[in-house]
Amino acid sequence: MLELETRLKDIVVKLFEINALKFGDFKMKVGVNSPVYFDLRVVVSYPELMEQISVLLWEFCQGEVACDHVCGVPYTALPIATLISSRFRIPMLIRRKETKQYGTRRLVEGSFAPGDRCVIVEDVVTSGSSILETRQDLRAEGLSVTHALVVVDRQQGGAQALQQHGLSMLSLLTLSKIMHILCEAGRVDRAVVESVTTYLSRTQFDGSNFAPAPEKPLAGAGEGRLRMPLQARAELARSPVAARLLRLMARKQTTLCVAADVTTASELLELAGQVGPHVCLLKTHADILGDFGEAAVAGLLQLARRHDFLLLEDRKFADIGHVVQLQYSQGPHRIASWADLVTAHPVSGEAVLTGLSAALAAVGPEVQRGCFLVAEMSSQGHLASPDYLAATTQLAERQARLVCGLVCQSPGLLRAPGQLQLTPGVRLETASDGLGQCYHSPREAVLERGADVAVVGRGVTRAEDPGAAARRYRDLLWAAYLQRVGLQAE
Repeated sequence: MLELETRLKDIVVKLFEINALKFGDFKMKVGVNSPVYFDLRVVVSYPELMEQISVLLWEFCQGEVACDHVCGVPYTALPIATLISSRFRIPMLIRRKETKQYGTRRLVEGSFAPGDRCVIVEDVVTSGSSILETRQDLRAEGLSVTHALVVVDRQQGGAQALQQHGLSMLSLLTLSKIMHILCEAGRVDRAVVESVTTYLSRTQFDGSNFAPAPEKPLAGAGEGRLRMPLQARAELARSPVAARLLRLMARKQTTLCVAADVTTASELLELAGQVGPHVCLLKTHADILGDFGEAAVAGLLQLARRHDFLLLEDRKFADIGHVVQLQYSQGPHRIASWADLVTAHPVSGEAVLTGLSAALAAVGPEVQRGCFLVAEMSSQGHLASPDYLAATTQLAERQARLVCGLVCQSPGLLRAPGQLQLTPGVRLETASDGLGQCYHSPREAVLERGADVAVVGRGVTRAEDPGAAARRYRDLLWAAYLQRVGLQAE
């Protein structure tokens, strides 16, 4: 600890000596004036100091952060990230501020796989907006971003804002600590320290209102599913059920799926009648219904026709092909006879889809059914590795006629515009339920996590008026979708 403090003091004094710390009256990016300004861009002219800062920043976070890549916020933090990458052999990614209009047109450069963990490196944090913008682009490529390493925290709300958005920030120095070091070293007097302290107490920023910039609409399948309108994507779908769902969503103007996690058939039918006008999908769990039978199936199908929605049985098939075939078509639930869509875990590889296909062949070619492969769960500590995510994505692409899309939380996993991303764990109140479930707001689910269809469970089912709650979620999700594709709400 003593060595760390000595090294920090040495760095702070050197920053002062090269005029990287300036005192006066400065207009900040966030729109207010500040008595102190950090110009760490000048540090690139002092390679020894730059190396000291980079090495100490990385050593400081050891034991706190595990990652596969580092990415510096453009542009001042790029040299710091580069030195960390080179010195500690951590692969680096480069996030551009703007997309190239030629070549690959990528916003994030480097070699990575969906699900890889990336740590953001930043020089100075005030409100945290630059880190959140960088995280948005990284997550759009399917990267997992949970931590940011920062040289200087100005203590003006940035750390709290990042925490609200699920990011932990580790800072090497704070503005208060810098002022204390400089005062002890005789570089500034007590009056300057007090003026900065007063400034900090009066100037705090609230990052809770940060919203990702909307994606610009692009024409053509290769430009990315996130930016294409639903109707255009329906024309590119290889799965008849995916095309049907995309057209339904566009026609009905809803991307909401309600998870009907109730325990009796009467509750299920009552809920379906209340939320039916507002959903594109109703997600069921037939195996938790004690009285599920033909009457419940008939009632569900009648409500689905009346209110124009599809049925998704969340069975999560995961066995060998023969067993899956029997589970899908036989037994007390006879799922293939009524559910438009099912979910499956591809832990048994292609076999799970072979089993589903065999059951459908026996039902008849006129029956159109589809499947969502479960790539990522919405629970804490799920075990989906980068290799598993990559293999799941490849399987979805190979079996695109049956597989309508993925259940996942990362926007970069799914590339085919004719497939859909189903994202569970959406709720206005985003605190955990104490059982491992992680919630995300409707805007975050659509704009940051890439949801095409957002699954809301207890936010609707436990509401005093489930129909009104479903309508509210539908409107919020649809507004976020319009923002994502660059359309204007009517």
